[in-house]
Amino acid sequence: MSTRKQKKVVISAAITGGVHTPSMSPYLPKTPDEIIQNAVDACKAGAAVVHIHARREDGSPTAEYDYFEKILSGIKKQCDVVVGITTGGAQGMTVEERFAVIERFKPEIASANGGSMNFTFSRLADTYKPFQYDWEQPFIERTWDNIFKNTFRDIEYCIKIMNACGTRPEFECFDFGQVANVGYFVKQGIVQKPVYLQFVPGIMGGMPIGYDAMMFIIEQAKKLVSPDIIYCTVAPGRRMFRLAAMMAINGGHVRVGMEDGLYIKPNGELAKSNAEQVSKIRGILEALDFEIASPDDAREEFALKGADKVEF
Repeated sequence: MSTRKQKKVVISAAITGGVHTPSMSPYLPKTPDEIIQNAVDACKAGAAVVHIHARREDGSPTAEYDYFEKILSGIKKQCDVVVGITTGGAQGMTVEERFAVIERFKPEIASANGGSMNFTFSRLADTYKPFQYDWEQPFIERTWDNIFKNTFRDIEYCIKIMNACGTRPEFECFDFGQVANVGYFVKQGIVQKPVYLQFVPGIMGGMPIGYDAMMFIIEQAKKLVSPDIIYCTVAPGRRMFRLAAMMAINGGHVRVGMEDGLYIKPNGELAKSNAEQVSKIRGILEALDFEIASPDDAREEFALKGADKVEF
């Protein structure tokens, strides 16, 4: 009988993101204090990693240092969760502006985008009228003419900044070609191992969501990037938990959270917190006999530098 120990599954929680707006759910964490509380509660529920976007008091996304400082330090004071930072920034920001948060805060892990793409969610503007805040409708509608720019120069800049800061890149791949982009930089020798890929299906302008598509991209990523990659998937929308479970069964880690989906059931029932989503996926994984990784297990799996070496 084999005694090989099964790898623990890392649950990540993407707390609020930069797509959903306050009118879409009364439970969306929309202020710094709400983001902090949701992150701490998600950790207590079983999340080893939280992925953080900052928001102002009116719920609008921001990359301003003061808001990030409050959120990041507020989470760290209350729990030992791995705190990851977005580098998506805000519409119109240069890549240098987007990555300034990495140089300022030097997190253990941060998102690194695999390529440029059309990134639109403008169709949501007709779904949630009237809006609670004046900024929401124009924010959503202008994505119809939005390109999320990540050129090869930008990707190289990102990798080098993260290397200098001791931050592990979490390569977000929204399409198949972006996996090949990451593979190019791995072959150039500038990506420090282990290589961690996060697949992001289901965005309008990117790859479609589906089991066949995910199996294909896992297989190709092992060929194009490295056979020993670490991988995860964003599991968006109402069927978040099915895709997350599928990823774990196929050797990956899982991500839930209100950045990715506002629901707890496919019938449209809204999740009341990130912790509720974490608790649900944890229960599913444990019923499938998976062990759940702690924050320190995640640090070991991703070869992170430790919370004592961040600057927040």
